[in-house]
Amino acid sequence: MPFRLAQPGGICAFSHTARASAMNSDNADRLGAVIRSIGSDALGPALDTALKGVVDFDMSCAYLFRFNQPALLIHDGYNQRVAERTLKAYLRGGYLLDPFYVACTNNHPGGLWRMRELAPDSFFASGFSISHDIHPCVSSHHGSLIEEIGFIVPVRLRTALVYSLMRGLDKGAFEAEEAQRLAALTPVIDAIFSQHLRLAHADDLADPQESDSQLEDAFVDILQGQLTETQRHVAKLILQGHSSQSISRELGISEGTVKVHRHNIWQRLGIAGNAELFRLFINYLVKQ
Repeated sequence: MPFRLAQPGGICAFSHTARASAMNSDNADRLGAVIRSIGSDALGPALDTALKGVVDFDMSCAYLFRFNQPALLIHDGYNQRVAERTLKAYLRGGYLLDPFYVACTNNHPGGLWRMRELAPDSFFASGFSISHDIHPCVSSHHGSLIEEIGFIVPVRLRTALVYSLMRGLDKGAFEAEEAQRLAALTPVIDAIFSQHLRLAHADDLADPQESDSQLEDAFVDILQGQLTETQRHVAKLILQGHSSQSISRELGISEGTVKVHRHNIWQRLGIAGNAELFRLFINYLVKQ
């Protein structure tokens, strides 16, 4: 479930101390700047500035995720902390492994979510979660220094925007009370980005045209292996961070059958395990 308010009414937007009946002038100025920036490239920076009055964070980003279409970077708040090469690889296809993308294209409920709530059971032990090659930032306890928390703003079936805030774990993960302050702003964030998309990205929300190269359909074909449909599905789930047990639940098959599929995938692709599967995927992305 997304974060819920501890008490009805919650906090005033863009303030962790003021109530709705007592918005101070600084908060009003910040909110005004956000409203004026809707429909322009200034929205992300204005919203970041406003939310700094709610919680402390180091980076932010906003992506529009659409099934079988490229991810669209709506706001780059990485503050030059992410290598251009990494960001390009993520946009070329790395996002297909991102738990937020998977959630958005599977009609996950909107609201505020920690990445770890969306991630498969083995995600934080996967190559993706610790790779500097294709993922700008991840919520991982296996090498990453960042925690990510994001607002999912549903747009239509299998399409949603994600506005994420990230903080270095040296400052501590987002505490429950901080998350509740952010969760109070969900209706505001939803309204802001819904209007922004209508004004600035109407063409990007047009019904997608049929393509000869559908991203999802070609998800595993880029690995240069001749896999059956089931094997492609299993390989995709492995890349996304699912364990054999999780894949068994997803596909309604036994763990033993999953292990057989894994073995056959390794044989057909000429690799020895998960790490090499992930490396094939990365090599394709970074060489494009």
